[in-house]
Amino acid sequence: MNLDIPRERLTDFLRGMPKAELHVHVEGTLEPELALTLARRGGVVLGDEDADALRHPRPFTDLQSFLDRYYAAARVLVTEQDFCDLASAYLVRAAADGIVRAEIFFDPQTHGARGIPVATVLRGLSRACREARALGVSADLILCFLRHLSEAEAFSTLEEALPYRDLFIGVGLDSSERGHPPEKFARVFARCRKLGLRAVAHAGEEGPPAYVAGALDALGAERIDHGVRCLEDPALVARLIRERVPLTVCPLSNVRLHVYERMADHGLGRMLEAGLLASVHSDDPAYFGGYLNQNLIEVVGALRLGAGAAYRLARNSLEAAFVERAERQRLLDRLDGFVAGFETR
Repeated sequence: MNLDIPRERLTDFLRGMPKAELHVHVEGTLEPELALTLARRGGVVLGDEDADALRHPRPFTDLQSFLDRYYAAARVLVTEQDFCDLASAYLVRAAADGIVRAEIFFDPQTHGARGIPVATVLRGLSRACREARALGVSADLILCFLRHLSEAEAFSTLEEALPYRDLFIGVGLDSSERGHPPEKFARVFARCRKLGLRAVAHAGEEGPPAYVAGALDALGAERIDHGVRCLEDPALVARLIRERVPLTVCPLSNVRLHVYERMADHGLGRMLEAGLLASVHSDDPAYFGGYLNQNLIEVVGALRLGAGAAYRLARNSLEAAFVERAERQRLLDRLDGFVAGFETR
């Protein structure tokens, strides 16, 4: 779509566009102030190094260095109210960013290792999702398996969560990618698909393009989270275009974790030019420097993308959401109405 929106108005356009957030880890929205508040409330003792890292974060060297800090901070999440407060804080920010649909990842194994039942996590998070309707945000949960753990542990987590099947819509695969190919989890994902759960998976961030193909073939993934390294394999790119596989791209995360050294080097522009169904999301915004709109502003600015490309990113996010056809059309119409109204202002 060619849009006649001058560049000086582009930031307002990005901020106002109705959009979906499909790649955000709720534990990664834990801001320092809330983390310290929850620690005090729950009597969780943070070491001096952990507290200092929350207030004055150091640069990450790679994905694992981020995960080490991420798992340490998650210790403050203990009660159902803690999880509700965490998700509620994110959803308030989401509404302010123009997000109309949020599909939120959570990592029950991170908390189960500390003795926190899946029920506690799900009840707290789902309560926040229900309350977000008053903000104009439709929100659902996606349970993620940690790929550095075993498939047997994933099965165990799934079985513990199944009594609360109505509180989550799908499953995903996250955590450290190197050395943990998607095929490792083929059987548990097959079980999830039989249960009617939607399937997504992280692939092609630090892992090779073959992990993207593996997520599609071995896991039946309907969306690929990250997927930026697909650009290294023209045949894979052609397949992703042909099958219209959504790719949920997280630019600030990619730069902070050195997938790309500079935002100006990011592959998002090439992904759009190729015709890939790519969209922009925030990943772990409390750690990577910004929520969804900040990701859009920085990548659109660095790559000199125009309003037409920004519209495609928002439209792609809505097309990739796990919603009924009528609801998707309603959201797309809302986006188009916003664009038409913005152009006439």
